Amino acid sequence: MIKEFTTPIENISETAAKEELKFLSFEMARADDAYYKHDNPYLSDSEYDTYKKRNNDLEAKFPHLIRENSPNKRVGASVKDGFSKISHNVPMLSLSNIFEETEIAEFIDSIKRFLGNHNNIDIFAEPKIDGLGFSARYEDGIFVSGATRGDGKTGEDITLNLKTIYDLPLKLNTNKPPKIVEIRGEVYMDKNDFLELNKKQAELGKKIFANPRNAAAGSLRQLDSKITKERKLSLFAYTWGEISDDSLWSSQQEFMNIAKSWGFPICEHIKHCQTPQEIAKYYNELIEKRPNLSYDIDGAVYKVNDLNLQERLGFLTKTPRWATAHKFEAEKAETIVNNIRIQVGRTGALTPVADLEPINVGGVIVSHATLHNEDEIKRKDIRIGDRVIVQRAGDVIPQIVTVIKEKRKDENQEFIFPHNCPECGAYAIREEDEAVRRCTGGLTCPAQAIERLKHFVSRNAFDIEGFGSRYIEDFYKEGLIKNPADIFELQKKNEQAQIPQDDFFSKDESNFEPLEKREGWGKKSVDNLFNAINSKKQNMELNRFIYSLGIRQVGTATALLIAKNYGAFATWQKEMQIANDKNSEEYQKLISIDSIGEVVAKDIIEFFNETHNQEIIAKLLAHVNVANYIDDTDYSSPITGKTIVFTGTLEKMTRSEAKANALKLGAKVAGSVSTKTDFVIIGANAGSKAKQAKELNITILTETEYLEMIS
Repeated sequence: MIKEFTTPIENISETAAKEELKFLSFEMARADDAYYKHDNPYLSDSEYDTYKKRNNDLEAKFPHLIRENSPNKRVGASVKDGFSKISHNVPMLSLSNIFEETEIAEFIDSIKRFLGNHNNIDIFAEPKIDGLGFSARYEDGIFVSGATRGDGKTGEDITLNLKTIYDLPLKLNTNKPPKIVEIRGEVYMDKNDFLELNKKQAELGKKIFANPRNAAAGSLRQLDSKITKERKLSLFAYTWGEISDDSLWSSQQEFMNIAKSWGFPICEHIKHCQTPQEIAKYYNELIEKRPNLSYDIDGAVYKVNDLNLQERLGFLTKTPRWATAHKFEAEKAETIVNNIRIQVGRTGALTPVADLEPINVGGVIVSHATLHNEDEIKRKDIRIGDRVIVQRAGDVIPQIVTVIKEKRKDENQEFIFPHNCPECGAYAIREEDEAVRRCTGGLTCPAQAIERLKHFVSRNAFDIEGFGSRYIEDFYKEGLIKNPADIFELQKKNEQAQIPQDDFFSKDESNFEPLEKREGWGKKSVDNLFNAINSKKQNMELNRFIYSLGIRQVGTATALLIAKNYGAFATWQKEMQIANDKNSEEYQKLISIDSIGEVVAKDIIEFFNETHNQEIIAKLLAHVNVANYIDDTDYSSPITGKTIVFTGTLEKMTRSEAKANALKLGAKVAGSVSTKTDFVIIGANAGSKAKQAKELNITILTETEYLEMIS
């Protein structure tokens, strides 16, 4: 476990909860990117799961503190460079996790509460395969394309690579295939095939894979499908995505039977369970079977078997309510802290990293760990030279669990966290109620400036193809780009750099060497770069533009919420400047947006009131045309685009089910009443929200009236 949370959930203050939620969202986002995009995780499965559980517990106690970049609103990571993209018409979502046997009963109870104390919940239990998720699309029974999970909405095109896997049927074994069906599952590498691959890699002096999961991911995500074909990969099918005929099966079990008849391998260690005791027994039996399986598993998965109930239960932001994963425990080892160094991030956060004496933990060689912040170092009293216990599960780099103080040497001195930025020397301050110390150098700090530029061109922002981290760093150090607007001046500077030297007065002041003349560059690569940059000048999506600005706490989810609520960037910018007055209607509108509270609003408003940011935005808008947000929701219900608030006790559906259904129908569900609210739906014992709606002359509907309207 990387960070131990010593304050019990029931005793934690709201201020402390805010800080923990910030820390958790940041660390888990980094972990997602490392795991899904780079096949090189640095958080262990159990450590990630511990963070996830803590985050869920905090969000349950303080729902008004749920962040726009909450881990529960993210899936996976963006597409790896070099691959084409494939959009998932049905998102590939992840699962929530449980860790203790006691949580099995809680999972079943939560389902029954949502359904209104529904009895006889049939649970389909199966092993959680430790591999790489895939989706295979079939049209009229013929395999046409394949993709990875990616960020859940867009994956990597691995069509040719999937074709090389013997287990994948290229044609479904049926005379009546659906017109369209996507079969999803997990690609893995058999343990014996893994050992054989590493033996060959060693003989050829090539990379040795840490474990079967890494080997499978690295093999499937090859740009050259010939390499994939040389490596023995296997797969299991376990679910589906888009399908043209949803009447083919009515349960998870029926799907598995049909998928098997179509030619897909199905994991044999499955079981139907009716009670938490039966589920717990299955889990423990799976632990006993684990060492003898020919493939790696890292837990069990429990799903509601009945598809009608699955549909009623629906989804949270990125996980289904009707399924969860029960993870295995972690592995530990002892090693030495060789050094503690400080990294500086985009927002100026100083993050300590421990360099470890390389150690084999469960088959993986690990050599460093994040320490999060200075409080973490002090609390565990971690010092350079200490012997420590590190922990990991599955295939990832560990975190420090504890220090073995009885083995500490006298010369191991307490680590003094720097109060100055190691990159620019500026003073690093720690604000009240903040766990992180931040550099005050702003954009004068090269580390922050470079990270902000990387953020600007990243996949979820401007997504400038071919503008990698190395080029950002090189161009920044040479002075070619200092802020995002400079990116759109780069072509002009490059053209001026090619003017003959004797034409002195026409020569650009920077006087840099044209890109075409540099090592690793050529005319084609330069043209590709400028084409990629120029392609982003027109009709930039509003939510992407907002996210690209790098405002603290404004992730992709919050950027989308802002785009939906304001429609145009000019509108948002103008209102944010007025929102500096907390008594203004503009401020109230901002904090009334679901998931945006006073803390996030503060960061947004401060961003727009900073002169330098205003200047950069003006320069950007001189180059970029930001399109107004267009809601492309397909729904045509009476509440599409309307803002709804539910209050009181509903009788015909639970509050959770009501919110989920409203979102499906294209509505915006808010937690508080404002002048922007369209409908307030009241149940029994409706309180202050109903009174406020009446005072604001907002339409109030009973539960029955609301159901009649949407039907």
